Amino acid sequence: MKLQPIIGLEIHVQLKTKSKMFCSCDNTGENKPPNTTVCPICMGNPGVLPVANKQAIEWSVKAAQALKCQIPEITKFDRKHYFYPDLPKGYQISQFDQPIGIKGHITIKSDQPDAVKGKRRIDITRLHLEEDAAKNFHSQDGNYTFVDFNRACTPLMEIVTEPDIRSAEEAKTFMQELRLIMRYLNVSDADMEKGHLRCDANISMAERKPGKLNYEHLNPKTEIKNINSFNAVKRAIEFEIKRQTKLFETGELPTEPSTRGWNETKGVTEQQRTKEEAHDYRYFPEPDIPPIHFYQKDSPIDVEKIKRELPELPQDKRERFVEEFELKPEEAKILTEDKNLAAYTEKVISELTSWLATTGEMEGTPEEIWDKYKGKISKLVSKWLINRLLFHLHNDNAKIVDCKITPENFAEFITIVYAGKVNQSTATKLLEIMYDTGKDPSNIMDEQDLTQIEDFSELEDVVKKIIKNNPDQAEQYKAGKTTVIQFLIGQAMKETKGKANPQMLKNLLEKELK
Repeated sequence: MKLQPIIGLEIHVQLKTKSKMFCSCDNTGENKPPNTTVCPICMGNPGVLPVANKQAIEWSVKAAQALKCQIPEITKFDRKHYFYPDLPKGYQISQFDQPIGIKGHITIKSDQPDAVKGKRRIDITRLHLEEDAAKNFHSQDGNYTFVDFNRACTPLMEIVTEPDIRSAEEAKTFMQELRLIMRYLNVSDADMEKGHLRCDANISMAERKPGKLNYEHLNPKTEIKNINSFNAVKRAIEFEIKRQTKLFETGELPTEPSTRGWNETKGVTEQQRTKEEAHDYRYFPEPDIPPIHFYQKDSPIDVEKIKRELPELPQDKRERFVEEFELKPEEAKILTEDKNLAAYTEKVISELTSWLATTGEMEGTPEEIWDKYKGKISKLVSKWLINRLLFHLHNDNAKIVDCKITPENFAEFITIVYAGKVNQSTATKLLEIMYDTGKDPSNIMDEQDLTQIEDFSELEDVVKKIIKNNPDQAEQYKAGKTTVIQFLIGQAMKETKGKANPQMLKNLLEKELK
């Protein structure tokens, strides 16, 4: 019997507005002492009136549009009732039947059999806005629970997918793409480890018949909570698939939906409770907040303006980098993982084209050079950005916004490399100094005397000296062991402190050793 995982995700994205969802309290309470960014409204005191955060609604509309959602005529807030220590009011202001966005989708890379050209579309059921709960801290002995209400009333977007995901890897990929979109929109830091991005996974197993799934034998879904990293998303779902597969094969299927928690230490899911349905929360419209009519003339939210101001999104940028810059897909993916890095890359390419035209290294105007050599130019930029500059940033746990090298100086550096004014070894050293100091590469070359030696007579004297000092290797070369020339080149480079033109050295050595 072949089984197919049926997976849907419920994702919470914490918005980084300045104030909370329904009050004016500071929304950076996670960095403040416990219970210091609270007020009567977010603590649910009797008689208070919540006022909706306009920016949080606008950002939710922006996110919904980025996810290709439809924005309905009307949205409203509802009260969702449940009793738990982290919910001061005894209910949560959320949205039920009239969310901000519906019927969206994200396209992700996939290796599933039904993927089209390595991609699958994951549909999004809804995007709605709500307030977050407080945060519980349990004592190690299990006898006490402490509650920090700083997080209570923080704006929280919930994004619910259709059960379209078919593997743990797809779920992880979806989450990573969603995080990137939120960061491109600049509505959330979307850091899973800090709780800005949270995921609950709903998993069932279906029997796969030839060409279709048999949903008649779909077991009740299990929701997994407490997933706080991308690797945890993958591991938790993989474990649950194996657990449910065993139940399916032995006929011990659950009879009702349930909720399990992911235990990162043990690497297992653990039973928590049966899963609540919508009627258990006793939803009803929030009486203190009027509905929002998006398309009325006097609407406080301008949906069309928000749509016009959407930035270029990650998938579109990746595809453009491949087409416009002739980069490989994997290169484009790396260079667009951070929108600031993508902007830096484009600035470097633009500056490099101008440098090549100004210095005469390539003939023509910048536009003509770009039309003729764009693939070559982009390859140069991506090589040094990905292999060297990002290497330094990664080692320092830094981002491109922290880099001291300006795009202009980086473009000048690549021009120097392209012109052959420094060899590979010296170029690597030059970039390291630029990274540490932020100085102009030409100034560094003058200060450090890094200009490549290309004087024929000077290099000829060096070559003769190296042959004289290494007679055994010279004889080996003459006897047919040609690979020994690399040793002699290395000795010559050492003699010139790495500044010699290695190709000229090779040519001179071959001439002298004939």
